[in-house]
Amino acid sequence: MSLSAWGWNDDFARLGHTSPARVTSEARGFCRIQTESGDRTAATRCDPPPVTGDWVVWDNTGITGVLERRTKISRRKAGRETAEQVLAANVDVLFIVTALDGDFNLRRLERYLIVARQGGVEPLIVLNKADLCPDPLAGLRQVDELVRGLVPVVLTSALDDASTAQLHRYMEPGQTAALVGSSGVGKSTLVNRLLGQQAQPTAAVRESDSRGRHTTSARQLFLLDAGWLLMDTPGLREVEPWGPPEAVDGVFEDIAGFATLCRFRDCRHQDEPDCGVRAAAGQGELPPGRLDSYLKLRGELERLERMRDLSATLEEKRKWKAIHRAMRRMPDKRR
Repeated sequence: MSLSAWGWNDDFARLGHTSPARVTSEARGFCRIQTESGDRTAATRCDPPPVTGDWVVWDNTGITGVLERRTKISRRKAGRETAEQVLAANVDVLFIVTALDGDFNLRRLERYLIVARQGGVEPLIVLNKADLCPDPLAGLRQVDELVRGLVPVVLTSALDDASTAQLHRYMEPGQTAALVGSSGVGKSTLVNRLLGQQAQPTAAVRESDSRGRHTTSARQLFLLDAGWLLMDTPGLREVEPWGPPEAVDGVFEDIAGFATLCRFRDCRHQDEPDCGVRAAAGQGELPPGRLDSYLKLRGELERLERMRDLSATLEEKRKWKAIHRAMRRMPDKRR
């Protein structure tokens, strides 16, 4: 099978590498890759290691390099470490899946939208499990108010072929979509429905909070009969965007618009006088909770930026200390 079916195009070909392959899944130092000669398993021999969706260079000994990523899906690494975790690469459209049950959370959607925009990926919001919601149109209206027509929103039931078939309209042959969302929102069921087979395991959610168990343990890329590619991913417990504080503004365009009415150009929309954003929120021109969410996310990314700067400073100090130690150990040739 030609690699063009797996997303290889002129943009990657211009990089001038021979023997390219695409990573379709990865785990424990090994990757499944799609090559011109078919599906193979290859050991990872490069640092940083590839992720699902990467285009790589390989030989008989394994993967020796990762080609430049066109787009990526990443977040701050879970835990205390200040580091980026790349989850997937070379994704064209991010299917942000949320279920219209106990999992429905507008604030979480905002975080995923930042992740998509920051990685250069087009977002699409999938409101799943419409069949289990007494008033799915109410949830649709809330999300429409949130994105204000700037992001497409699709209402689906993963158990209905006609419903999931809507997703084909947003994809073209050779393009790659990735599914992200919490455990239990129906990502794997969507994959199985679009593939027309039981490729991914599924499990029921808890009745108390509609949360699911982690049935998907690795990111995996599938080629659909329609000609585009779909990546299933494990559910995420934490979504901490990775990027500068300004990344928030691209998702909160409504707040950015009202900010032009603030008296001060550097207004933080907290306790400054004549703040246009707070005035708009007080008059009901912003959805409830919208400003609080903006301030929280902006604060998170400002703290992240300070932590990154501090880590860079400490690393620089460690480097120079090592250099000075090495210089002191060198023999003095002047004697």
